[in-house]
Amino acid sequence: MNPQFKKGVLELVVLESVRKKDMYGYELVEEVSKVIDVNEGTIYPLLKRLTNERYFETYLRESTEGPPRKYYHITAAGVLYRDRLEQEWDEFQKQVCRFLKEQKDE
Repeated sequence: MNPQFKKGVLELVVLESVRKKDMYGYELVEEVSKVIDVNEGTIYPLLKRLTNERYFETYLRESTEGPPRKYYHITAAGVLYRDRLEQEWDEFQKQVCRFLKEQKDE
């Protein structure tokens, strides 16, 4: 997949994944990878930025498999931001599809 396509939709996929349920970083990498091929080096800076922008809150939870894990929880502002991104994505996708169809029809 074109890397620019991934960049454009990655934030929406991350926000939607955490909206469904709180997740820790590696769990989120696995979830997002079901849709977009990503690695930890891509996800963690995004999580940090979204947390700094107050779209996520974090908390620690004990783990049976090592040290406590940092979980990400979407805030009310994060939900609003996710909804706005989804609207923008839907409109963008429709415009591109319309354009491509019109070009084929000519």
